Amino acid sequence: MQKPPNLQKGDKVAIVSTARKLSLVELEYSLTIIKGWGLEPTFSDKLFAVDNQFAGTTAVRTANFQEALDNQEIKAIICAKGGYGTVKIIDNLDFTKFIKQPKWICGYSDVTVLHNHINQNFGIETLHSAMPLGFKDNTEAALTSLKESLFGVPQIYTCKANELNVVGEADGELVGGNLSIIYSLTGTKSQLNTKGKILFIEDLDEYLYHIDRMMMNIDRAGMLSELAGLVVGGMTDMNDNAVPYGKTAKEIILETVKKYKYPICFDFPAGHVNDNRTLIMGRNAHLKVSKEEIQLNFSNG
Repeated sequence: MQKPPNLQKGDKVAIVSTARKLSLVELEYSLTIIKGWGLEPTFSDKLFAVDNQFAGTTAVRTANFQEALDNQEIKAIICAKGGYGTVKIIDNLDFTKFIKQPKWICGYSDVTVLHNHINQNFGIETLHSAMPLGFKDNTEAALTSLKESLFGVPQIYTCKANELNVVGEADGELVGGNLSIIYSLTGTKSQLNTKGKILFIEDLDEYLYHIDRMMMNIDRAGMLSELAGLVVGGMTDMNDNAVPYGKTAKEIILETVKKYKYPICFDFPAGHVNDNRTLIMGRNAHLKVSKEEIQLNFSNG
């Protein structure tokens, strides 16, 4: 994988929205944070366009993102929020200039479309990270991890073990993101080849039976059988039916993959959680799962 250049103080970063609409007022707190990092946040008037729930029509959102991709003065693109809509612009984007001069693409949730598409098709690293509209709720550690990742500081994470974890060690490129998005990209040009890689998954506000459906789908598509390891982040605010499904999201995931022989960790601090640590998607990582703790270390790139 190719690593975009580390940022330097004074660099310009573009704020875009590939999905849901937003207002300047909602953005103000995060702009102060980004400026405090020594960076210059910039955005187009298109950022505040409105088309029902979207940040402008598909054409407007495509144009806004394309401008940020092509502008050589922009050294990173940070998606302001998720929702739904990135998949509607992905095939309209021209990545020609981006491939020649890569820059960090940052965000999570619906931004998984960008992570998977770019990692798989162009071999360029991206950042699965907190997004500006969530900065107020994110922990200091989460925001620091984004800042340091942008500036090239290697991340080493240690967190508590979960009783469902499968112990072991693994090395491989870290890929993945939001489970619902990974599922929705199955069979498309954005689907990941996960062979020999460490897969990260997380999700929010899904019915438990749908977690099972998605896990069965990506397993049948061959995306789970040859992993080096599996990292499960937040499985947040899951829903059940009147007749209970009978298992938690974590238990459903473990049931799907327990036939395979690789390390698995649960409750990693990333995803739809306040302590949303930055993950370098496409970067080689070392995963160590023991009975006491989880360690995830990224190489220097």
